[in-house]
Amino acid sequence: MKPKKFTLSLLTATLLAHTLHAETLDPIVISSDFRQSTLSHTIGSVSVIDEEKIAQQSDDTIENILTKSPNLNFTSGASRAHYIQIRGIGERSQFINPVNPSVGIILDGIDLSQSALALTPFDLAQIEVLRGPQGTQFGTNGLAGVISAHSVAPSKQPSFHTEMTLGNYNKEAWGFAGGGTIIKDKLLGRLSLYKNTSDGFMQNSYLHRKNTSNIDELTLKGALRWLLNDRHSIDLHLLHLDVDNGYDDFTLDNSRISHADEPGFDRQKTDAFSLKSTYQLSPKAHLETTISAQTNDIDYGYDEDWSYKGEFADDLGPYSSTDRYKRDRKQWDADMRILSDKGGEIFNATTAWTAGIYYKDFSEDLKRIYTYLDHPFTSNYDTTNSAIYGQLDTALNHALTLTTGLRLEQWDADYDDSDKMKINTDKLLTGGKIGLKYQINPHNLYYISLSKGYKPGGVNPNSDLPDNARHFSTESLYNLDVGMHAKYLEGKLTHHLNLFYGKRRDQQVKSSLVKAREDGSSEFIDFIANAAKTHYYGLESTLDYRPIEALHLYSSLGLLKSKFDRYTDPNPKSLNVNGRTPAQSPKYQYDIGIDYFWNHNIKLSTDLEGKGSYYFSNRHNAKAPAYALFNASVTMFADAWNFRFWGRNLLDREYLVRGFGSFGNNPAKGYAVETYTQKGDPKTYGLTVSYDY
Repeated sequence: MKPKKFTLSLLTATLLAHTLHAETLDPIVISSDFRQSTLSHTIGSVSVIDEEKIAQQSDDTIENILTKSPNLNFTSGASRAHYIQIRGIGERSQFINPVNPSVGIILDGIDLSQSALALTPFDLAQIEVLRGPQGTQFGTNGLAGVISAHSVAPSKQPSFHTEMTLGNYNKEAWGFAGGGTIIKDKLLGRLSLYKNTSDGFMQNSYLHRKNTSNIDELTLKGALRWLLNDRHSIDLHLLHLDVDNGYDDFTLDNSRISHADEPGFDRQKTDAFSLKSTYQLSPKAHLETTISAQTNDIDYGYDEDWSYKGEFADDLGPYSSTDRYKRDRKQWDADMRILSDKGGEIFNATTAWTAGIYYKDFSEDLKRIYTYLDHPFTSNYDTTNSAIYGQLDTALNHALTLTTGLRLEQWDADYDDSDKMKINTDKLLTGGKIGLKYQINPHNLYYISLSKGYKPGGVNPNSDLPDNARHFSTESLYNLDVGMHAKYLEGKLTHHLNLFYGKRRDQQVKSSLVKAREDGSSEFIDFIANAAKTHYYGLESTLDYRPIEALHLYSSLGLLKSKFDRYTDPNPKSLNVNGRTPAQSPKYQYDIGIDYFWNHNIKLSTDLEGKGSYYFSNRHNAKAPAYALFNASVTMFADAWNFRFWGRNLLDREYLVRGFGSFGNNPAKGYAVETYTQKGDPKTYGLTVSYDY
């Protein structure tokens, strides 16, 4: 079936579902809001990936799991993707510039928005994807949305899980997690360790190696829950990550066979913790205090010429260079909020309330080591955020609830570098939302919300840039969501539907200058500009249908229409993209699947995931073609043992996850401008064996 016809058919089925009989709402609990609530009582577009679904893909990458959610995309570049976009909004790369994230990434209360490689799926209980601005609660990191992941919590009863995976491309992974009561009725604990390795999908013919874009990742997590008394509990989460991946993913002929003589690397070491105290001040209110801190050593580099010395004749003007970026990031956060409980409502007992204060201190020290620099380039970027926020949830009557939220955030940033550039930025930022939800009956919920998000401005360090391109301002996003949650067919069919419309002001976009060197090669000067105004609209829908106990049918659909209303660029030679769709904004994404229990011991699972065509960048016309991937698995259950045979992209479809189209890098072609692309994962398959106690 063609992708467009498939999308229209799925959308038609989604809309027809409104005519079916409704029953009770689903019990999925959302932990990312100020108060825990079920998914079906949440205002806004939220996707939940539960523990069962994560376990079914625990050997996969987190980005492949996430992108089955509507209107969520990612950009690769190395052996693993670093950058996530929601509704087409989000970073696609980082080189010399400091970057302020558009998509927040939170793991167990630790803000990992700057270091996405720290998120792995093993021993996760739930992932929540919040689409649209999250200005009230998450502030500067929540312009496009937030991904909040929660590890399996310590339990009173002893529990133990272990698994091992073997697959093609020399994939080996193993992990164990376990815990229980340490001190009866006082202290609970859990520990998990996961190691994942693979050769990757590139071959280096010059070095005679098959692992120059390898995966080598270790994740260690620990958790303690201290039950001080009936009114006070403390939760501690610890994280250690050690990543030593390869970076050899681009070739002059866009194949999977590299000629690089100095293949790169993509490394990260993270140590972090979060400490959360929950204290019942009285029967009417409680206090939540969260403190987190982290250090991240990030080091990535690559062979810029994608060739080896001597591959091209001297009269063709070949060059040889490497580029390396070493970053030392430190961050700590403190968040304190008071929340009303039942009986503590204000305004004649109609309004639940939340009030909080927040502080963050972030620093990033960069050292760039580049062949064409006489000495390493260094920079220091320090930011502090101070915020106050609050939210009111007012019951207008038994069915209608009004939510209003506001956040005031003071942003201070100081930048200086070895080129004697200094920029200080102080800005008061505001965000929030106003929403209305209508519980028409115990079975159907409708909502509408208007929210505002923001993303602070920043600096462009390169001294070759014109003065008007050396810094950029704050971006704002205004977003309207209208949606519903319900169940149909006596509870067998669950449906979540959201329609959205948004406007971006002073949109921050990537631009670039290409500067020719004397040896014939080109220098790629990256910078960010407030170049655009954009509007977008679309739809997000998820369906879960269980016609019989043994059969589970599900689908997710994201439709996105986005356009530059105005685009100006400090680079006079830039491409005119006025009226064009912004980068990383596919018009549709879908995932449709089946889980079938052959009997109590065998489960068959298949799914088809697809994505429409999209531009790689706003700087050129190179596009990723539309694609559809077929995945399947067979799981056999034997008491506490599971044996899962899995395969992804089983038809071995070729698809692209990164592309450049504004420079030339091939001496044999006179450095003519070409499109260079990185392929997504080919067909992979393997066996995962797990044991649960």
